[in-house]
Amino acid sequence: MIEQHVGRAIASGDPLISLGGDHAIAHPIMRAVRRRYPSLTILQIDAHPDMYDAYQGNPRSHTSSFARIMEERLADRLIQVGLRTLNDELRSQHKRFGVEVVEARHVSEMPPLALATPVYLSIDMDSLDPAFAPGVSHREPGGLSTRQVIDIIQAIDQPIIGADIVEYNPRQDVSNLTAIVAAKLLKEVAGMMVKTAAR
Repeated sequence: MIEQHVGRAIASGDPLISLGGDHAIAHPIMRAVRRRYPSLTILQIDAHPDMYDAYQGNPRSHTSSFARIMEERLADRLIQVGLRTLNDELRSQHKRFGVEVVEARHVSEMPPLALATPVYLSIDMDSLDPAFAPGVSHREPGGLSTRQVIDIIQAIDQPIIGADIVEYNPRQDVSNLTAIVAAKLLKEVAGMMVKTAAR
């Protein structure tokens, strides 16, 4: 259903922002997006790579969505920024699919992204440090600041043809802090969609 609805929504050529839900929505979204955009880079801002082959026997869980995306070649390039939960299985998956990784500890010295295709931007709210976004299900200390995520978004110099913002959990939020940050990121993404479309 997600794939079908996204396909209809992007048929006009206008960009689409999808709000999750967990990161499992990225896979069906990308199936629809890829049909329209034969050249595509995914920029994923996330604490977790979501590249496990399966989680508890489920190959379609939120921990495996980008493994499915890369298996189906739904993007030419996947750049993951803000990671801080890597292990041997995930590193093997990165090598298998040629994923480019910028761990959270290296974001401050991250070189320009050198983007050459339209971009799909996928933002998991747990990419931010819990001090900035406590309202997530899987808090990972040592993450990005709101300013760092905004700077990454504002550095995109190719058309942003779609985006998602996922993994907000209002039951875990504190004083609506995460909701406010998510709304700010939504505004920034929408603004950059307009700006990059005019290039």
